[in-house]
Amino acid sequence: MSTDTRSFDIAIVGAGPAGLTAALYAGRNLEHAVLVESKAPGGQLLNTELVEDYPGIKSILGVDLAQAMLDQASGFGTELVTAEVTRIRVHPDGLKTLETSEGDVEAPAVILTAGGNPRKLDVPGEAELAGRGVSYCAVCDGAFFRNVHLAVVGGGDAAVEEAIFLTRYASKVTIIHRREQFRAQGMLLDEARRNPKIDFILDNVVESIDGDDTVHSVHVRNVRTGDVSTVDVGGVFVFIGFVPNTGLVDVHVDHDAAGYYITHPMTMMTSVPGIFAAGDVRSQLTRQISTAVGDATTATIAAAKWVEEWKRGREDSDEELVEDIIEGVV
Repeated sequence: MSTDTRSFDIAIVGAGPAGLTAALYAGRNLEHAVLVESKAPGGQLLNTELVEDYPGIKSILGVDLAQAMLDQASGFGTELVTAEVTRIRVHPDGLKTLETSEGDVEAPAVILTAGGNPRKLDVPGEAELAGRGVSYCAVCDGAFFRNVHLAVVGGGDAAVEEAIFLTRYASKVTIIHRREQFRAQGMLLDEARRNPKIDFILDNVVESIDGDDTVHSVHVRNVRTGDVSTVDVGGVFVFIGFVPNTGLVDVHVDHDAAGYYITHPMTMMTSVPGIFAAGDVRSQLTRQISTAVGDATTATIAAAKWVEEWKRGREDSDEELVEDIIEGVV
């Protein structure tokens, strides 16, 4: 581990679609920028088999889109550092220090694109059987469940998409959802309902996941009647949302009730001057690749303007600086 502090103008935390887009635009703008990621670049794209809703691309493997984004970003000069960011310190002069597993990185502007982690059910058996029948990634683990009856928990796009994907391996897939209505897109639901391998248990929540060395069943409870029943399954895939990675900054950053950062609608800047957020860490209606890319484009252009003003030693109020950034961009 290096003990030297490396200085940049813009530091980007997280290399999913938002982070890779920020790296691309920072490089194109000739900013001295760094992208810090603890794992393989790509974020949730690495857990997605097919991407079919990105404008201009009819269908592409998630890993291939991630590689294409990485290659394009790398070609414009943004440095990629493989390290875990453990803390971000905000100094009185506006400089930020990223404490990482490979030494400190400092920059006046930080773009947070660290995404999130799968939300857990927090029921008995889930933690004990994680990796032994309980999974949060169909692309990663689906092939281990050939000819097995699987349960998918959730009612959004991810749950339905992954249930459809799992039918290529499973003998049957049961989607368990706590409501009667789904949040998933109608087209996805229609495809799932047409699939002979998929059935539904609605208005039910998972009470426990049972098994010894591996999963053999789940107990579910009907939220309307209170009736409890057992579903015999050999695996449980959980897709009930994500917990945003928003706990790195050492000062308070305004967020919504779910923990997602609240940002200025024109600049993507958070309540902390010089810290921007894009992608799945930001409070917004949808979390798609296209919105992540748009967020990151805006955040990076605004961050570059912010660095210019910071270097000039501006002492205007935050509101005045934001107004000048917007005026300079548009």
